[in-house]
Amino acid sequence: MSSLDQMKVGEIATIKKLNIEGSMRRRLLDIGATTGTQVECVMKSPAGDPVAYFIRGALIAIRKDDAKKIEISN
Repeated sequence: MSSLDQMKVGEIATIKKLNIEGSMRRRLLDIGATTGTQVECVMKSPAGDPVAYFIRGALIAIRKDDAKKIEISN
């Protein structure tokens, strides 16, 4: 199983499943991060956390702990 936190800058993947609950799940669903959505890893902060992802026209920063709970396929 691959997760969002394993992506390298420039990679594009497809969301398979959100294993996340609460306000972060709602935030992801609000921007359209659903099963089948493409996501691109755009930039990592100097410390490596958070990471910026391009999802359906929105640039969103996601912390590593949350990114580990988002399953992807390449």
